Amino acid sequence: MHRPMRCLLRAKIHRATVTDANPDYVGSITVDDELLQRSDIWPGEKVLVADIENGARFETYTVSGKSGSGVICINGSAARLVKKGDKIIIMAFECSDKPVEQKVVLVDEHNHFLRAI
Repeated sequence: MHRPMRCLLRAKIHRATVTDANPDYVGSITVDDELLQRSDIWPGEKVLVADIENGARFETYTVSGKSGSGVICINGSAARLVKKGDKIIIMAFECSDKPVEQKVVLVDEHNHFLRAI
């Protein structure tokens, strides 16, 4: 029996704080490289971003920021959907015909790694 392909949550950085919003940059979200590595989200990977404060949701791709810096910068036109200090969720998905193990990374108010669940 053929199983249908499904798009499943693979990785999430939960309740990160936007450190900057730069509409003049050519698109993407800059994320502290340590958080990318711990969540197994690759630079250049497509992600869905949800702003907890205002409900905005948008897709973009990741750019690696300085490791340990806590940077979470929304770039390009999406910068108009958030403001500095907003809490966001960064999600990556995988299409599969089998269950996918999720990596959920929790961060503190400075975007430093707390734990994975």
